[in-house]
Amino acid sequence: MNGFLDVYSLVFLLVAVAIFWKLRSVLGRRTGHERPPQDPFARREERPAAPAPETNDNVVALPRATRAPAATAEAQAAGVDAVAPAGSALNGALRTIVSADRSFDARHFLDGSRAAYEIIVGAFASGDRDTLKMLLSPDVYEGFSAAIADREKRGEKIETTFVGMDKADIVEAALKNGQAQITVRFVSQLISVTRDRAGAVVDGDPVKVAEVTDVWTFARDVKSRDPNWKLIATEADG
Repeated sequence: MNGFLDVYSLVFLLVAVAIFWKLRSVLGRRTGHERPPQDPFARREERPAAPAPETNDNVVALPRATRAPAATAEAQAAGVDAVAPAGSALNGALRTIVSADRSFDARHFLDGSRAAYEIIVGAFASGDRDTLKMLLSPDVYEGFSAAIADREKRGEKIETTFVGMDKADIVEAALKNGQAQITVRFVSQLISVTRDRAGAVVDGDPVKVAEVTDVWTFARDVKSRDPNWKLIATEADG
């Protein structure tokens, strides 16, 4: 009986190792076509794994996703001071948002905005409308979708490689009619090239790294149970 269990244990171990290396080979590369997380702004927390049921040694229960608890007032204040000088108008505006949304954390928001930026840039390049629809307001989505449609009609494709994010700074914030609006200035390094149907380069450079500056505004209804922020405005800077 012990020999039977040892054989099955070995099989499960080999399968687990194979899956690990397969995932590592896929997740270790960025191609511009990755599927995004459901919410780049959602707070990640380490949680202990749930124990396996005693009635079946081959079943492992997955931990259930739970909504992160609201941040403490001290943590929220520290988060605001970390991204905006104390006493500044920006600091005051962010504190106004904090007073209306006890789950808001400025540092966490900034991390989420970086992730959202990379996801949106990649989704636009690959023409992934489903991903864009999740993260953009209807007006912004309409503009992005129209640009993708024009590109498709011309038979052009964009190849974008996200090299890195140099800076991401909150530059404006406001609470308007129950909607928090936060503007972030991104400075990133990208390699981007547009090719025609034949594969010839019509814009950009396939090897040159370019510095790109964008000013994006995200918004969220502070009374909504949905923690996701939407991109409501974009502006190129320089």
